[in-house]
Amino acid sequence: MSIRLLTNTGLAIMLLAAAPAAAAVTLSDAAGRYAIAPAGSSLRFSIDGVGGSGMQGRFGQFSGSVRIDPSDVGRSEVDFTIFPDSVATGQGRVDAFLKSDAVFDTANEKKIVFRSTSVRRTGDTTAEVTGRLTARGKSGTEKFTVALESADQGSLHFRVTGKVLRSRYGMDVGTPIYSNVVDFDTDFSASRR
Repeated sequence: MSIRLLTNTGLAIMLLAAAPAAAAVTLSDAAGRYAIAPAGSSLRFSIDGVGGSGMQGRFGQFSGSVRIDPSDVGRSEVDFTIFPDSVATGQGRVDAFLKSDAVFDTANEKKIVFRSTSVRRTGDTTAEVTGRLTARGKSGTEKFTVALESADQGSLHFRVTGKVLRSRYGMDVGTPIYSNVVDFDTDFSASRR
């Protein structure tokens, strides 16, 4: 009897292993217009420093929209706005410095804006988004890697990573003690509009 049970269990395991896994949702499947939702989203950044004394933080306020073209992902669009006054590092003195005219100048500059100029599909669920980033009255071309992680009943969850040179936007105070490169590693949730 125990041999039969082992044989049946082994057969069930082999059948499960041979069964095709549920297909992941692709960018094409997720076509439509979406608004980025602050709930379930996190916009994090880090800057390396000499001797490991880097800085990590996040922005608490942002908004944006994503349009995934149903016939050609390459014609998709991303618009995104960060409100730099919402920067938070967990250190009040550092936050005040970042908001000062040495970095974000939040008294005069209320927004950082990114608008895509091209989207290049790199896989079924990934793309490289290139666009114009404008901060402190200066604009530059930036690229970000986007990975669709899940889609469920009118909502998307995706991860965005990229590197931005802060000197392009007049925010290179503290270099070379702090790196000129800002690393972004973010998670966004978006709801269908």
